[in-house]
Amino acid sequence: MELNSGGYYKEESKMFVATDCIVFGFDDGELKLLIFKRRVEPKRGEWSLIGSFVKPEEDVDNAARRVLKEITGLDNVFFEQSIAYGKASRDEGARCISIAQFALIRIDEYDRELTEKHGAYWYKLEDLPSLVLDHDQMVIDALSKLRRRAKHQPIGFELLPEKFTIPQLQSLYEAIFQRKLDPGNFRKKVLSLKVLKKLDVKDKSSSKRGAFYYMFDHEKYEDLIQSGYNFEIF
Repeated sequence: MELNSGGYYKEESKMFVATDCIVFGFDDGELKLLIFKRRVEPKRGEWSLIGSFVKPEEDVDNAARRVLKEITGLDNVFFEQSIAYGKASRDEGARCISIAQFALIRIDEYDRELTEKHGAYWYKLEDLPSLVLDHDQMVIDALSKLRRRAKHQPIGFELLPEKFTIPQLQSLYEAIFQRKLDPGNFRKKVLSLKVLKKLDVKDKSSSKRGAFYYMFDHEKYEDLIQSGYNFEIF
């Protein structure tokens, strides 16, 4: 497709479009965020979300996929648009609109060497340093959206290994919502959703008795979605 060079809008001012990725991961019972030291002025060297300007020939979603691939080495990362940030004064470098995306990745799968090469690090949310520009607000907004989605859809499975236990799943939801959940009620609820496949393998790392592993049944989930099933967790 041939892109218009801007001949129709010669009288209009130009501005930049960026995409910033709020990358969540889950590890050791903690919800974490991937951030790095900004490499360009203004505010070079300060902590920032991972992002990029959108190239003229690039769709915004493809720009986000490119950024996530470059930093984590992963394809097919789950991400979803959060909010567009367009205050005229948000970036002192230039007039720039940023379209934020929140992404969920499995920490055990990403390319550690590649991430470190880009100077990116995982921080627990409570230990997060102050971020540049309006990135702190981006994190707050993305976390709010994650919580809304996780309450009504099994989005949290994107943060877990392929095999997981019910206690691990509960630990994830406790990390997302920052509150303790009753183990009995949580187990009863998630099993009633009918989207978990029980495996004949146990995790015995925390007790001799162990806990059975489960897998998320994507096909069953899609079938139930089509039937209008309510997936509210609590």
